[in-house]
Amino acid sequence: MTLCFLSEPVRLVGGASRCAGTLEVKQGLWRSVEASGWTLMDAAVACRELDCGSAVLTGSRNASWDGPTWKIKPACVKSGSTLRECATSSQSPTVLELICSDLLVQPIISASFSSNDGDSQVQQQESSWVLKGSSFTISCSIQPQYPGGSFQLTFTSSNTTSNYTQPAVNHSAHFLFPAAEPAHQGTYSCVYRVFVFSRNFSSESRQLSLTVSDPTVFVIRLLLLLLSLLLFISAVCFSHKVACTRLLIRGRCGTKRSARWKRAATR
Repeated sequence: MTLCFLSEPVRLVGGASRCAGTLEVKQGLWRSVEASGWTLMDAAVACRELDCGSAVLTGSRNASWDGPTWKIKPACVKSGSTLRECATSSQSPTVLELICSDLLVQPIISASFSSNDGDSQVQQQESSWVLKGSSFTISCSIQPQYPGGSFQLTFTSSNTTSNYTQPAVNHSAHFLFPAAEPAHQGTYSCVYRVFVFSRNFSSESRQLSLTVSDPTVFVIRLLLLLLSLLLFISAVCFSHKVACTRLLIRGRCGTKRSARWKRAATR
C-alpha cells in the first residue's frame, strides 16, 4: 500500500503508486472524500495538487468505517479554490477512488558489457562506451506496481530510429546485442507500457548515450602514447648526459688552469 505525503494536505492512499488510490484531504484530521458528484474535470484539481498529471479515471468504493468524510462541491473547486478550502464535514457510505495519468514510476535503464574473460560490468551513467565487437546488453526495469506489461527499447542515431519490444518478466527486460558495431552508437531509452483499469499507461526512462570505440584505434593511440613517453624519457636522459659532459669538461679545464697559475706563481 502506498501513502503519498506532500506539502499540500491532499493524498491518495491504498493504491500501487502515489498517483492512485482513495482521495483524502486534511483539515486537522485526514478524512476520505465523498464520492458523489465528481467528474474527471473536477478530479483533475486533485491530480494537479499531487503533481500527478491529469485525472484519467474516477470511481467509488464503500467506506471502510462509519466515520465522517469530507464533501467537496464541484462549484467550489471550479472557482479556483484548493480541495482543502472546499472541504466541508459530511458522512457518506462511499468514498472517491482516483487514478491520475502519472500512475507509473519512471523505468530504469542500464547497460552491461561483457569482457573477453567473461566478466560483466553494469553502468547506469547517462553515457557509456563499449569496444567494437564486444557484446553488450541494455536492460529496462521498473519498480513493481502492476503485473505484466512490456518494455519498448528505442534506439536513435543521427540517421535512424529503431524499436525493440519484449514482455516484462519480473518487471524487467534485457536486450542483448552480440557484437557492438558503429551502427549501435547513439541514444537508448526504455518505455514501459501496461494495461490496467481498462486503460493503457506508459512511462519513459531517461536517455542513455552509448559510444562504440574501435579497439584498433585504441591500440594505436596507446602505442603513440608509449612512443611519446619513450621519446620524452630519451630526451631527458640525453639532456642530462650533455649537461654532465659539459660539467666534466669544465672541471678538467679548471684543473689545468689552476696548475698553470701555480707554476707561474712559483717563478
